[in-house]
Amino acid sequence: MRKRFNVTGLCIPQKHYMVNLVQRLAQIKEMVDEGAYFTIHRARQYGKTTLLYALESYLKTDYVVISIDFQKLGTAKYENENRFALSFADFFMRELARNGQPDVPDVNRETETLRKICQSRDSSYSLYELFENLNRICEVSPRPVVLMIDEADSASDNQVFLDFLAQLRYSYLEREARGSVTFQSVILAGLYDIKSLKSRLRSEDGRKTNSPWNIAADFDVEMSFSQADIAGMLREYEEDYHTGMDVAGMAALLHAYTSGYPFLVSRLCKLMDEKIAGSGEFPQKQAAWTKEGFLTAVRMLLTEENTLFESMDNKLIDYPDLKQMLKELLLQGKPIENVPGNQSMRMAVLFGFVTVQNGFLCVANRIFETRLYNGFLSEESRNSEISQLALAGKNQFIRDGQLDVELLLGEVRQTGF
Repeated sequence: MRKRFNVTGLCIPQKHYMVNLVQRLAQIKEMVDEGAYFTIHRARQYGKTTLLYALESYLKTDYVVISIDFQKLGTAKYENENRFALSFADFFMRELARNGQPDVPDVNRETETLRKICQSRDSSYSLYELFENLNRICEVSPRPVVLMIDEADSASDNQVFLDFLAQLRYSYLEREARGSVTFQSVILAGLYDIKSLKSRLRSEDGRKTNSPWNIAADFDVEMSFSQADIAGMLREYEEDYHTGMDVAGMAALLHAYTSGYPFLVSRLCKLMDEKIAGSGEFPQKQAAWTKEGFLTAVRMLLTEENTLFESMDNKLIDYPDLKQMLKELLLQGKPIENVPGNQSMRMAVLFGFVTVQNGFLCVANRIFETRLYNGFLSEESRNSEISQLALAGKNQFIRDGQLDVELLLGEVRQTGF
């Protein structure tokens, strides 16, 4: 089967050209071995789902891995605590069966208890009871249990989800303080840093605002592609097609323009492989994988609409302060110092628009910089043209600083408006 460069959904080694993830997986496994709870949060299309998929296979020798995608739950499952608890229990049981439930009497007994609860649709079943059941399964499991949740922030504005995080937090604290058995590690993946979410947690002196995920460890694993990562992927491609490309030089170009943003790297490679090669100017693959072919792919990328660019455009609409800040950075060349706690700056980093270098904000890569710059200039040009037209139309009916009513009525009669 012919391998391809992939920019949609999950990347699978047998089907797609990919960077080698082993070093990243080894770093994450160290965190799991230490019993850490953490969040993998990166910008859209940064390879989070692919990393989780690979991590599941990497861990399954030593752990029972339960992998759940919260998007599959659907909005209705967050209607109330009971419905969420039953739905989560059902998903947990399915994943346990899919991964080969350990054939141990104690495990069979506890899973059978949970299965009966799911089948009965017990209307009084709560998150507390759910975690009692889950923790008992963890206690009798012959291997430690790791819980991975993808798209965790899809329900981040829902109180039931925040209460779920609070239960995870409580189980973690009980494990640390009293040696209770629960999940070895919990990994949440999403766009937002779930540590910043707030919930109402009960305390001895009443109710107070706290983070239900403030037990999470920092996730410092680098997920952008290095030049060496890109070169490794290109060498695999070159083994299949023998284009004679300068692998090191092409990897350097790709990294220089994308700063290793996974989607951009794969998209440019895909364009050269599937769109540029075979076109009039580049009839063979050998011609496409050159600097000229690469620059043609860059121009093609900058003028296309894709899911990443559409997401970025939507963020500029949703966060006008973020858009204004990026305009100042690009159009005015204004140096912007990163200020911890500033919402616009936090969003700019979170959504992948910028990085922080030496305490100042910098646009994340040359592709983003060029596309944003072109978009802002085009917008300024349109606004200028509209202003000129509006000014011309206004002057047409103004005489000596006053509206000429007769002239305006004559125009109305003539045009029919």
